[in-house]
Amino acid sequence: MTAQYQVHGDVALITLDNPPVNGLGLSTRQGIAAGMAQANADVAVKAIVITGAGKAFSGGADIKEFGKPTAMQEPNLNSVIGVLEASPKPVVAAIHTVVMGGGLELALGCHYRVVAPGTSVALPEVKLGLLPGAGGTQRLPRVLGVEPALNMIVSGETVKSDMLAMAPGQKLFDKFASSAESVVEEAIAFAREKADVRPLPMVRDLPCKHPLGDAYFAFARNMVKGMSKNFPAPAKCVDAVEAATKQKFDAGMAVERDIFINLMWTAESRSLRHLFLSERAASKIPDVPSDTPLRAIDSIAVIGAGTMGGGIAMNFLNAGIPVKMLEMKQDALDRGVATIRKNYEAQVTKKKLKQDKYDERMALLTTTLSYDDLTGTDLVIEAVFEEIGVKEAVFKELDRVMKPGSILASNTSTLDVDKIASFTKRPEDVVGLHFFSPANVMKLLEVVRGAKTAKDVMATVMGVAKNIKKTAVVSGVCDGFIGNRMIEQYGRQGGFLLDEGCTPAQVDNAMEKFGMAMGPFRMGDLAGNDIGWAIRKRRYQEKPDMKYSKTADLLCEKGRFGQKTGAGWYDYVAGKRDAIPNAEVVTMIEEHRKALGITPRKISDEEIVQRLVFSLVNEAAHILEEGIANKASDIDIVYIFGYGFPPHRGGPMNYADEVGLFNVVQAMARFAQNPLDDAKFWTPAPLLAKLAAEGKTFN
Repeated sequence: MTAQYQVHGDVALITLDNPPVNGLGLSTRQGIAAGMAQANADVAVKAIVITGAGKAFSGGADIKEFGKPTAMQEPNLNSVIGVLEASPKPVVAAIHTVVMGGGLELALGCHYRVVAPGTSVALPEVKLGLLPGAGGTQRLPRVLGVEPALNMIVSGETVKSDMLAMAPGQKLFDKFASSAESVVEEAIAFAREKADVRPLPMVRDLPCKHPLGDAYFAFARNMVKGMSKNFPAPAKCVDAVEAATKQKFDAGMAVERDIFINLMWTAESRSLRHLFLSERAASKIPDVPSDTPLRAIDSIAVIGAGTMGGGIAMNFLNAGIPVKMLEMKQDALDRGVATIRKNYEAQVTKKKLKQDKYDERMALLTTTLSYDDLTGTDLVIEAVFEEIGVKEAVFKELDRVMKPGSILASNTSTLDVDKIASFTKRPEDVVGLHFFSPANVMKLLEVVRGAKTAKDVMATVMGVAKNIKKTAVVSGVCDGFIGNRMIEQYGRQGGFLLDEGCTPAQVDNAMEKFGMAMGPFRMGDLAGNDIGWAIRKRRYQEKPDMKYSKTADLLCEKGRFGQKTGAGWYDYVAGKRDAIPNAEVVTMIEEHRKALGITPRKISDEEIVQRLVFSLVNEAAHILEEGIANKASDIDIVYIFGYGFPPHRGGPMNYADEVGLFNVVQAMARFAQNPLDDAKFWTPAPLLAKLAAEGKTFN
């Protein structure tokens, strides 16, 4: 069992011991129940304390049980909480460090709660498309008050115990311990004080009312509706908390349970749970053991002080790691440092960063014009112009100056990392670290593994990614890696849709209604249409048989490169990012269509979404077959965190699974019949065809 039992004189101590966060899996629940039975059967025991080993009281449900029958197997969490409440001897929770989800619900089932300062407290189930399912919506309002409890439940955000202690009339905590180290000792002493107190207090017996009743909950529903249109769980949280104020406890529990079960079966919750597990699985590399020795990364260098280089540097400065930035000219260095200062100063102005932290970060940044000054750094990341000749010059210099064991990383978004590694005498030390722009904001990091990249380099950079708070996904070497290789097909379909009758605004609106952060044409304007133009020119030479719409080329010939020029598929006003439709662009598309002899047709939003999303899916299936991505869920993570794919859809591969791969293949067959589309592309990738035929899924 993953719960330990000890006796300290007349107090029994049950310790949850299920690393890393004492998840409440079946074994742990069984251990709690067994410990409670043993303590209540021992006449020498007068009271019981429950705590958690290590650095958590309990983080809640055990993620290893997600979607498995053991999650509901008796004793389930509600049953265990029932055992605590029914105990004839007082039960005290000794809470420290982390108490979240089911862990907080467990503590609310105890008669008393002693908490350490600085404890992180949350009911985060809403982030998985659920609500607390073991009484959280019924008990928390009784001890914290309806409004603060509802705010915690609807947001899922973490609150420190010190803040909750200041809530007027709070009954969540009965005693505040001096420290996390002393909380168990103080809880045992508190339990002795309460050993003879009767009746034993239970949260379920406390009153739960809101003075404004219906008016407050109507207001809460309107607020939640405006903030969570694609997520059903927040509104259902309001319903459950309202039930706590209007019904007896057991009836309110029944309402919570019904809502929980219904939410569990929604596509949104399935997708969010998939995303939760996928993000944690992304860091695992099949052939790189978790105990692989890591290289020390105590300082880094960044080559290039432009937008990308500066953003990369900020990630490391934020993590307290010294950065040395190199440029070829002093004025370029000065501009880069000024941009970093401006970014931090904006955070200080908005009170998101304290002045002393800003000063600390800037003190970690040094600059140089000489490669020789980089010798002592442990990791170097180049962020120079995306041209193989430029990369060659940089890596030959790095090979000359960097100490043995330094990791040499390229921020390339499309170029061959193996070729870049060949410019050095140490290809095993070379890796791709593809940051997404803006690098100091975007959470995704594509880690590109070369053919000769050492396993300890991979393990080290995955650890570095975690340290700088990035979600890292491993990609093999190919043109565009995972994300940009797929987005090329997405963009091609966008061009065909314009040829066939759509406007840029229609396509973008359809994708944004689907949930994308922005449609393909707004995204092109943000990234720079000239970048896509350069790639297409290369494609025209490399793959002359590949079919493309020429509309985007016509746009670029007019100099409409996007937001940076104030004009792209849309017009832009300086200082704003609002996309303003341009009549001349629409006319250009219509004239091009007419020149090709194409009669425009009406295209539904459903077709727009399917063609764009399924183009991602088919290309991704090829990527999986080729071993470029380790697993389908990694591709979902790339698109959620790097390309604005809607989280409630769970990523393109999860969305395809939800639609059904049979249906995806059927739709692709229809698209292949379209003479203006690319029939060859719509031939299902062999992996996709196989899974669809066998009734299986990607994930």
